[in-house]
Formats: sequence, C-alpha cells, structure tokens
Amino acid sequence: MPDPGIDPGLYPATAAARDRFVLERRRPRRSHDPWRHQGLIVEDERTAQGDRARMATVLLTGRECPWRCAMCDLWTYTTVADTPLGAIPAQVAAARAAVRDQAVPVSGMKLYNAGSFFDPRAVPEADYDAVAEALSGLSRVIVESHPALVGPRVDRLGTALDRHRGPGGAAQLEVAMGLETAHPAALDRLNKRFTLEEFATAAAALDERGVALRVFLLISPPFIPTREQDDWLLRSVDAAFSCGASVVSLVPTRPGNGAIDALAAEGAFRVPDLDDIERSFAAALSHARHRGRVFVDLWDLERFAHSQECVSARRDRLHAMNLNQMPHAQ
Repeated sequence: MPDPGIDPGLYPATAAARDRFVLERRRPRRSHDPWRHQGLIVEDERTAQGDRARMATVLLTGRECPWRCAMCDLWTYTTVADTPLGAIPAQVAAARAAVRDQAVPVSGMKLYNAGSFFDPRAVPEADYDAVAEALSGLSRVIVESHPALVGPRVDRLGTALDRHRGPGGAAQLEVAMGLETAHPAALDRLNKRFTLEEFATAAAALDERGVALRVFLLISPPFIPTREQDDWLLRSVDAAFSCGASVVSLVPTRPGNGAIDALAAEGAFRVPDLDDIERSFAAALSHARHRGRVFVDLWDLERFAHSQECVSARRDRLHAMNLNQMPHAQ
C-alpha cells in the first residue's frame, strides 16, 4: 500500500466535489426516533483540580450535521429531517433520570448530537430553556460545535443554564470543537471547511465568553504520511493548547464510512491499531507538560485490535492513563 499522505487520484480538489465524494460512498442510513437518544455512557473523568468527576455522555438524536467531513461516520446516528421542537429536552431529561440514582452521583453531562449543538436545525433555540432545566444541579455541561457556529447561541445557552442554576450555582459551559489536525493540507482535505486561524478565532470567542474549550484531535488522520503522524499529532496538541483548550481528546480515526475506506484503498489512510493508539496517547501526555488534560476516546476500541484477547487489558490501561495523566498506568 502507498504511504498515507500521497494525494489519491480520485479525491476531488473542491469542497462541493468533496461533499459529493463523501455522500456517494455512504451506506444506507437507518431510521431513528428523534425522541429517543442513541445511548448513554457513564465514566469517571479527571478534573482540572486532579480529582475524579462522574460524567455522563448522552448520544443525542437529531438532524444531520451540514458539513461533510471526510472521516466522519456520525451521520449514521442522525435524522434527515429537522429535529422536532421538544425532542432534545425529552432525550436529555430521560438521560438525566437514568443516572439520577447512581451510587456515585453524576456531576456533569456531555450532550453530543453528532453535529453542532448550535445548529438550529439540529437543536432548536426554543429548546435551550427546557434543556437547561433538565440539567439543573450539574456542575458542568459540555456540548459540541463546529467553529463557524460559535456566536450568539452560545450566549443564549449560557443564559439558560444560569437561569436554571442549582444550589451550587450555574453549570460551567464547555464547548468541544473538532480541530482534528493542525496539518494545513490535511485539515483542508478533511473537508472541515475552516482553517487553523479560523479555529483560533472561534476559540478566542469562547474564551471571551468565559466558556471552556475541549479540542478533538484525530489519531492517524488521512493525508499525513505514516512517518509524520507522531510529529503532527504533537504539533496539533500544541495548537490546541495555544488556542486555550483545557482538554485535548484524542479520537482514533475509524474506518467504515465509505469515504475513508476509499481513501485507504488509494493509499491516503491507514487504520490505526491499538499500538498506534497507545503510543500516540503516551506521546501526547508526555508532550502536554501540564498545560492541560489529554484524554483518549475508548469508544469502539475493539475495531482497532488485531486480536480481541487483549482489548480488555488495553482498555483498562488506557482508562488508567486518562485518570492519572501519566504516560503509563501506575
């Protein structure tokens, strides 16, 4: 196989043509009930103070993201039609009820809607107040957004959270944005539709609002040669922290969305394995030098394993690294 990073002959040069490239290679979409979330994940996360917080991630159902990123498979969890009014609050309330009686109380929630929370066709603005009411009493709320949508809707969500503050005060709002890589050519080819400078502008707008920033970076993104992957990951970590991130979350690039598989066939992508994931995470932790927390996403880890026998032990080790922020579990 050619080394990833070589321009595949079939990959278009323009954004509109790249949209078509991505859409034409998709498998059929399953139908989803917009009144039911896709799942709920509860796990411990290290806080900025060094202790542990119980966090719940709600995989919300709603309208598909308008951007067609080359590596994204999250569209499979979305709907074609606009999210109906009231559906997102119903999903959040159901998730909150499901975790209310846990032995260790959940102190924060990540509302991940496979797109941008501030896309009004995915999350109607009129629902912000009901969402905030369902979240009352939490100390932290994390939503995800494309940098282009950082603006007045962030303020409106923050105002709603303040209006429904619990006894301990209003929840700290945090916005997660996918930078994916600081490699300028690869970032462009991923079809994210923003530059590193535009990402930094959106990050500064969050900082001005007192909103925390979490940055997603890819492990083994396409369009970067294998021999350069580690170096560009560390450069990307630097870029994220320079933009004010308090958390960098590493996400292994998943195959299976059609477009990414076509890129792999052309030599522009190599699927990372568990060794790549653990090496990348350890390097990023060492490189961070206490500028902020670095986590690795453990969702769907099985698909990156050559053998399923070692997955459980590797997941436990990576989770321990997430919690202790050390390159290897102690």
